[in-house]
Amino acid sequence: MRLKLLKRFFWSSLFLLSIGLTFIVGACNNTQTPSTSQNNAEVLRLLYWQAPTILNPHLSTGFKDAEAGRITLEPLASYNEKGEMIPFLAAEIPTIDNGGIAKDGKSVIWKLKKDIKWSDGAPFTAKDVVFTYQFISNPKTGSTNAGTYEIIKSVEAINNETVKINFKTVNPAWSLIFVGSEGLILPSHLYQNFNGEKARQAPTNLLPVGTGPYKVIEFRPGDTVTYEPNPNFRDVNQLGFKRIELKGGGDATSAARSVLQTQEADYAYNLQVEASILNELEKTGRGKLISSFGSLMERILFNLSDPNLATPEGERSSLKNPHLFFSDPKVRQAFSLAIDRDTIAQQLYGITGKATANFLVKPEQYYSPNTRFEFNLEKAKTLLDEAGWKDTNGNGVRDKNGVEMQVVFQTSVNTLRQKTQEIVKQGLQSIGIGAS
Repeated sequence: MRLKLLKRFFWSSLFLLSIGLTFIVGACNNTQTPSTSQNNAEVLRLLYWQAPTILNPHLSTGFKDAEAGRITLEPLASYNEKGEMIPFLAAEIPTIDNGGIAKDGKSVIWKLKKDIKWSDGAPFTAKDVVFTYQFISNPKTGSTNAGTYEIIKSVEAINNETVKINFKTVNPAWSLIFVGSEGLILPSHLYQNFNGEKARQAPTNLLPVGTGPYKVIEFRPGDTVTYEPNPNFRDVNQLGFKRIELKGGGDATSAARSVLQTQEADYAYNLQVEASILNELEKTGRGKLISSFGSLMERILFNLSDPNLATPEGERSSLKNPHLFFSDPKVRQAFSLAIDRDTIAQQLYGITGKATANFLVKPEQYYSPNTRFEFNLEKAKTLLDEAGWKDTNGNGVRDKNGVEMQVVFQTSVNTLRQKTQEIVKQGLQSIGIGAS
């Protein structure tokens, strides 16, 4: 399971804190619940306390949606547990030696597997890859993955089994395109009439047609998704389950209990639960807790625009109105110095948490050893003093030119994240920042 939640300072786009953390809860004893008529060895029961609401990953608002869609849809390639890129719809991984990666770094050619079919029987071709780019990059679509594809100049189908991606400039990050959860390919024959403003009206957003191992036979947004094997899947005879049932709702602690103790589910997603609670549930239950560090992390974001002002057109939080103090690098550095990452990782997450200053934590070959973080309240105070933010009226909150250094810190309704929020707020308040 992957763990990810965004904590926000004014809904923004600047990385501040990451806790490189993912963990998996696996049931050891697959006992059957009385209400299930099928043999449990044939049914995989997934529990997502944050329930998916849409199964088109390019319109999703979180990994709960993208991962539910990933069971049906596939990318050209993705990474395995060793950080190695492996092909899915691609026939091979592009390299300079096989001619896939251009020597000038401005293009990449993907060769596709032959005779792949969508779950409705239609053939998968390069046309679907080209269309997926057109769908994501269309500003009227409002794709949540559009930013990843901004580097692209064009995508062209050389033939039915070959796609060429041309970049606007040299792009060493070519492997972000059509790879992983942001690279899932859509069927052009079902989405071609829904590219743009009608994107969210496409019936396949709720009942996706994919090339992956399973197809959706029923979806109740915010509740359940039921999957059965895709008869057109290339390795359908190797599938381990005859049915997958994804249940949404509840809370993280209840989800952990459902796997570790009552065994109503086999796997629970996004377990934002304190380590002490998880360990106790495991000790008194029949399941097993397996920790694994993946590519996602907790992070805090700044809003570099002023949310209290609007443009003449009525746009709030516009870049045309810079934030009154987050625009200053010294202020941002002070905020970072005031966050006790180690305490958050060790006391709240336990062995499942690692403090890090990196945004990119996986694959390991991309993890930078050069970034550092520091918890230093005195240094943070000095930076704010140098930036001109001082408590001139004695109310405990720094101010400058009549502006109080007050921030709104938002997170989700989750005990672990709210305890993280308390630690962060305590650090900020100790250096003269009003946090609410």
